[in-house]
Amino acid sequence: MFAMNSKSQIAASASPDPYANESKEQRDARMAWWRDARFGMFIHWGVYAVPAGTYGDKRIGGIGEHILRYASIPLEEYQGYAKQFNPVNYDPDAWVRLAKAAGMKYIVITAKHHDGFALFDSKVSDWDVVDATPYGKDLIAPLAAACEKHGIKLGLYYSQAQDWIQGGAIQGDGPWVATQQPDQTMDDYIDRIAVPQVKEILSNYGPISVLWWDTPVAMTRERAAKLIEPLKLQPGIIHNNRLGGGFKGDTDTPEQHIPSDVDEHDWESCMTMNRTWGYKSYDTNWKSTETLVRNLVDIASKGGNYLLNIGPKADGAVPAASIDRLQALGAWMQVYGDAIYGSQGSLFARPGWGRVTRKSDPAGTILYLNVFDWQDDGRLFVPVGNEVLSCVLLNDREQTLEVERGAGGLTITMQGDAPDPICSVIEVRLQGEQVLTGENMLRQAQDGNVLLTAEQATFDGAGNWMGIDNHHRSIHGWVNDKAWVSWTFTLNQVGTYRIEFDLGTEGENACTITVDGQTLPVALPKTESPYHFKKMQAGSVRLDHPGEVTLRIEPVAGQWKKVNLRAARLLPVGPSE
Repeated sequence: MFAMNSKSQIAASASPDPYANESKEQRDARMAWWRDARFGMFIHWGVYAVPAGTYGDKRIGGIGEHILRYASIPLEEYQGYAKQFNPVNYDPDAWVRLAKAAGMKYIVITAKHHDGFALFDSKVSDWDVVDATPYGKDLIAPLAAACEKHGIKLGLYYSQAQDWIQGGAIQGDGPWVATQQPDQTMDDYIDRIAVPQVKEILSNYGPISVLWWDTPVAMTRERAAKLIEPLKLQPGIIHNNRLGGGFKGDTDTPEQHIPSDVDEHDWESCMTMNRTWGYKSYDTNWKSTETLVRNLVDIASKGGNYLLNIGPKADGAVPAASIDRLQALGAWMQVYGDAIYGSQGSLFARPGWGRVTRKSDPAGTILYLNVFDWQDDGRLFVPVGNEVLSCVLLNDREQTLEVERGAGGLTITMQGDAPDPICSVIEVRLQGEQVLTGENMLRQAQDGNVLLTAEQATFDGAGNWMGIDNHHRSIHGWVNDKAWVSWTFTLNQVGTYRIEFDLGTEGENACTITVDGQTLPVALPKTESPYHFKKMQAGSVRLDHPGEVTLRIEPVAGQWKKVNLRAARLLPVGPSE
């Protein structure tokens, strides 16, 4: 095994959060670049890229960077992978140019992940790229230089609590735990490894814009305070909510999902392009360009940032599938980036046809109507009461669209085919600050049908990982029987309606539907899998009151396993039915 503690130790002292007394104006100034960026690149890279998801000729399930834990690899054997970690094809300038061409404004790379391996030359441990690999060179320094050269902000990920190699740190649940020295404690690890390494990465690479903590397990206030103190080395640095010890950080970090609704705070969805963060040679479950673009738009429409991951190979090459998708994202951003950069979330319900972002300008407000589904009837409704200064296609501002202004809002007439098959954008400039009419964007169609999609739902995940799966366009992770889903829509035609679901289930489930004061018990049979969606009948209701109606779905306690819900529909029952 490598000698972990052969180098000089650096003392750490407790210190409060440097931003504890920050004013709103100061915080807004510090966060301004990050809020404008909206799009960044996450990079998970380390020794785990050598086995690439396989151990002993066996494919290991789960995410690639956790193979040490999932496969219960002996420590000495895992550390031996470092001798094969030789990234001779590492081209940090090409990485940064790839991110920039994709429309990304910042990069966050794993300076040290849970396996404890450092991509930098650490003076407090030999378990790093300089001392443990044939490559023998610091990987962060040239990336920092490339970021500065190309105007990209650099962020560093640091696993402050979990370290499966260093004694005293949180070791997870592998059999190697017994090999750790019993006299080494978590506090010893924080003082001996974590604090000194955080000081190193914040001192040796020029401007660092983000420190991305991960997994706050066993992080007491005292331990976390020792790690907060080095942030003073980088005035203005942004850090996330995963430090622990009661320190909230600057940004919330939903992982692998997009929240349904968010409060007025800064947040960033970190997501993979396939199923893993660290490289796995056989993970070919790549998300489509359509999914990635619409994820970006969805996140921006809710006021968040999208941190999209790549997992380079052990030789430093970026998988071709990642490059292809980043180039496609860049092509879309080249045309429609104005709808994303510096945008804010829309202030009204998400429409079924897409998403809305907005900006303020000297003349008033700019709305960007990001249209996923170019409407068959050629009409989009927007519930704002402002005077319209202009309405054009963002890809062709010479093409003016007709706008009809009524009491409930604006109706825009679209012309011809969709300019972009994934997401077309209409730019609407309004006079003054946006004025909402209160009209619901969820409206009954002229044929009497009411379509309620997952993306339009309001839900409470009750603390679980419930969110929107934009690949399947469904609510996923609905496993908590205390969570609920609802829609409020405008009904124009009274009558009897049949309720229908489009969903996938794991096991048999039971729920209730409440609509217009009526409650229906519903049994949901098991489907082939939660990702095999079927249409299911849920009964009928009589709706005698036009106007706003709320439909709510609530699980029956103890009778709920897992449901992925794509849509609910209300279909008018004709005379023959």
